[in-house]
Amino acid sequence: MTDLITELTDLNVGKVITNEPLANHTTIKIGGPAGLFIEPASIEHLKKTMELIRKYKLDWRAIGRGSNLLVSDQGIEGAVIKLGSGLGRLDIDGETVTAGAGVSLVALAASISKKGLTGLEFAAGIPGSVGGAVYMNAGAHGSDISKILTKAHILFADGTVGWLDLKEMEFSYRTSVLQKKRPGIVLEAVFRLAEGKREEIVAQLQKNKDYRKETQPWNYPCAGSIFRNPLPHYAGQLIEDAGLKGHSIGGAKISDMHGNFIVNAGGATAEDVLALIQHVKDTIYDMYNVSLETEVEIIGLK
Repeated sequence: MTDLITELTDLNVGKVITNEPLANHTTIKIGGPAGLFIEPASIEHLKKTMELIRKYKLDWRAIGRGSNLLVSDQGIEGAVIKLGSGLGRLDIDGETVTAGAGVSLVALAASISKKGLTGLEFAAGIPGSVGGAVYMNAGAHGSDISKILTKAHILFADGTVGWLDLKEMEFSYRTSVLQKKRPGIVLEAVFRLAEGKREEIVAQLQKNKDYRKETQPWNYPCAGSIFRNPLPHYAGQLIEDAGLKGHSIGGAKISDMHGNFIVNAGGATAEDVLALIQHVKDTIYDMYNVSLETEVEIIGLK
């Protein structure tokens, strides 16, 4: 790995750090070290980074703002590429918005609401980035990314770069083609919004934000919704009905506010969270014969 680090440094691709604790880069504040942590300074620097990673045959993983993510206490041996401010392009042209993968979804929703553009109000309070939101088809309040995206610029695992349109993204509930079928990194996304009344849009955005604060544990480190909703049921309601709210294992606790959130109540480990996830799965299956699947992405576990 020394030669790789030397080449990355010589190319000045951005931040290059060894053994960086990933707890510093996840919203639940859990995660062991990344063998190599890279935050590229631009799309071009990201492309160069990936060329070198392929050259040295190093395993890699891309992250955004670290929401919807649980990282092993042992960390990740390969490279972790953080899509941050270097991929922070934002261009608003009429009803078309182009946003880099590193743009905060909350900040984007606020920016376009002030322009009188409607369609992204659902994102108020979602603590992720554009790249992560496109990757997992993030959504809330009856809408999601698939309702507004027209195309996404992707750096594929084999090094090729191209655009995927809405159909090619194969969006479904919290999934896209990028998760399994065509692995890749979102570089930027183009959204089609609509003109609306600025005051109404801003008001709806605030209403959605207030709802999140009233119903979700925003004041504790957490990874967002832990389980996918097993429709027609809702995971949070099943967990609440089972009397599991407030149940804890180690430093991991099921939120008192919302059954589908596990919070880091202090010193929680990934093992604590995993044990609590398994306890919830077992309990819900035993009581309701319903199998819960995780929405949070679990990586680096051995």
